[in-house]
Amino acid sequence: CLLQRTVRSKRFPYLSHTMASKVPRVTLNNGQTIPILGLGTWGSPPGEVAQAVKDAIDIGYRHIDCAHVYQNEHEVGEGVKAKIEEGVVKREELFLTSKLWNTFHRPDLVEGACRETLKNLGVEYLDLYLIHWPMAYREDGPLFPQDENGKTAYSDVDYVDTYKALEKLVGLGLVKSIGISNFNSKQVERVLAAATIKPVTNQVECHPYLNQSKLSPFCVERGLVITAYSPLGSPNRPWAKPDDPQLMEDPKIVSLAQKYGKSSAQILIRYQIQRGHVVIPKSVTKSRIASNFDVFDFELSKDDVAQIDSFDCNGRLVPITSAAGHPYHPFENDEF
Repeated sequence: CLLQRTVRSKRFPYLSHTMASKVPRVTLNNGQTIPILGLGTWGSPPGEVAQAVKDAIDIGYRHIDCAHVYQNEHEVGEGVKAKIEEGVVKREELFLTSKLWNTFHRPDLVEGACRETLKNLGVEYLDLYLIHWPMAYREDGPLFPQDENGKTAYSDVDYVDTYKALEKLVGLGLVKSIGISNFNSKQVERVLAAATIKPVTNQVECHPYLNQSKLSPFCVERGLVITAYSPLGSPNRPWAKPDDPQLMEDPKIVSLAQKYGKSSAQILIRYQIQRGHVVIPKSVTKSRIASNFDVFDFELSKDDVAQIDSFDCNGRLVPITSAAGHPYHPFENDEF
């Protein structure tokens, strides 16, 4: 498997922008389309993001997932600008997603936060803008505000009011589509009941240990696409414990990788694609960015998809325990 990965990594110089046509696009409920595979940027080391974006665009990626809280949107913008200036890609061929952070939920702050992201990315519009989390944090301060006891300082803004402010951005031409992230089913229902412009996606943690078997069909039935973040099990998450299971090293995943002549990461990405989920694996390593893109020349059997489905153990890797007790925390109870 390692030998094959090395051989495959040598192929990436031959992946040109024409390879972008390999990536299927999913039609959203407003008629816009989104590439089913994108480059994630959460946790990417500072100073390496711009080159990763440039490599990804050269390889054929046209979908880049960003967020204000990642604090690297200016680097994403550098990579995008370089490839547009080189003539490798046009702005209209890219699909750029960003997310409104928790400290900007107050409706009067939403437009300014969006414009700040546009400035950092160096573009005039976003293809998709999401509410990153349903919980609002105290405004006008650090991204992770704390009270006098060292706990996360909350704001009482209702995410429905925040969503209504996002709708106005569409009318202003600042964003083409809007959506939500990390919302549970009850929260999705509340947004839909109040929405004038329907959210197009719910971006959530999704991998075999947490496969969203209830939330995925719930959203799809209501016209929302699932976008899967941490599809590889977020092995580099800062709060990981030494004895936490490593998804890509799971013997069952490794066995499937050997069966198909692919890497564990490719199996995990393909699994999401065959479920109809948009998937956004993160890497800053050119060979891995290329390898993650090389998932359109094979198909998992129905039995193998069912086997991967069976790995689910409600193994949430991004529980955001720092916001425990917030009235809008999406994961504290048994809701899906």
